[in-house]
Amino acid sequence: MDYKKNKFKCGIEIHQQLDTHKLFCNCPSKIRKDKPDFLLKRYLRASAGESGKVDIAAKYEQSKQKQFAYQGYYDTNCLVETDDEPPGQLNQEALKITLQVAKLLNAKINDKIQFMRKIVVDGSNVSGFQRTALIARDGFVEIDGVKVTIPVICLEEEACQAIERTKTKDTYNLSRQGIPLIEITTGPDIISPEHCQHVASYLGMVLRSTGNVRRGIGTIRQDVNVSVENTARVEIKGFQDLRSIPKIIDYEVNRRLNILKTGKIPENEVRKAEPNLTTTYLRPMPGSARMYPETDISTLEISKELLNSIKIPDLIDDKIEKLEKNFSLRNDLAQELVKQDINFSDISKKFKKIHPTFLADILINAPKEIKKRYSLNISVLDHIFPILTKLTNQEITKEAVFEILLANAQGKQPDYSKYKPLSEQDIEKEIKLILSKNKNSSMGALMGQVMAKFRGKVDGKLVKQLIEKNN
Repeated sequence: MDYKKNKFKCGIEIHQQLDTHKLFCNCPSKIRKDKPDFLLKRYLRASAGESGKVDIAAKYEQSKQKQFAYQGYYDTNCLVETDDEPPGQLNQEALKITLQVAKLLNAKINDKIQFMRKIVVDGSNVSGFQRTALIARDGFVEIDGVKVTIPVICLEEEACQAIERTKTKDTYNLSRQGIPLIEITTGPDIISPEHCQHVASYLGMVLRSTGNVRRGIGTIRQDVNVSVENTARVEIKGFQDLRSIPKIIDYEVNRRLNILKTGKIPENEVRKAEPNLTTTYLRPMPGSARMYPETDISTLEISKELLNSIKIPDLIDDKIEKLEKNFSLRNDLAQELVKQDINFSDISKKFKKIHPTFLADILINAPKEIKKRYSLNISVLDHIFPILTKLTNQEITKEAVFEILLANAQGKQPDYSKYKPLSEQDIEKEIKLILSKNKNSSMGALMGQVMAKFRGKVDGKLVKQLIEKNN
């Protein structure tokens, strides 16, 4: 499809949970699924926003006249989340993480921050509104050679988690409500569905670079805004898998173009991304009428001292590129080292005589192989240093490292004397004997026999050289 010809416009909103306590109380950011301690039941009513009007989306939700039930826990929820007590002090750690993200995205941080109430009466917030604050604006990134603007970076409360929905009643779990959430909104600068996927991936990487975001399914969500032929905008919610973004956008673009072919004009609306990569109607598009100031929270001034104290973390992509360049590592190994937060530079400096690729492979792939082949778990960093020291001192061979780690995983005390390197003369003598008995065998078969004979005691590269020399 020629997206430019069809006047394709697209932007994305990223919502990322932060790994701190909740935004306006000290309750833990722990999402529960076990049996609740109590149940609240509420009916929500849409109120007028700052403009004096009731938002169209809020009116639509109120018209359903649903009852909302909230499952809660005495040790995970408090009166702030049940809307029986005003919000406490703002979570300063969450604010600092948001400021880090703003700096990484080249955004202008506001001098003053005013929290607002965003009216939400679909039951996902007990109070009927979500607290949100504009932290920074006018940022930008360049992705695939295209400048993508970041007009808005917000800090807000996470909503409750839906458990069950019926025509008359929705049930929510209260444990998720109040978890700090960063919202990043791009301008309509995305040029194709694939570009949208790349933008979402990059912004997710930026957020993970802070080291303070929650991980796992549901901890980050993407909403995509799309329009074609200068018509109304549709907001698509519910993306969990980045791989689905291009196909769902492509479906929605074709759907709206087909509406135009019938002579109708598509309306502003919010739609849900379905597992089969289609979309379904949710509600009308909300507007500015749903916002009004939060009077229970004082305006916050962002001081120069606070801004100067914010350290900008290295981007994950930059860390990966540095490992690839400095140590000639494969991309998959570099990615895993960064993902697992292993300080490979320091380890490599400590063991300079060990080839970086071998070192990285042991750190990353040895525990995976032990898990796969033997169903055992091992934390390599808890065991590897004395093993690498013996390898550096030539007290064991490279091939012995995995065997010793396996022994550790099995709870055994390894006998290092078993893995003492043999002399080249002893190895060559045994190779000659094996060659005399297997004159027509392939290199692979010969290597297998020799390595089995000297398990963990010989270097595979040396064995190959000696076989080639004597065969």
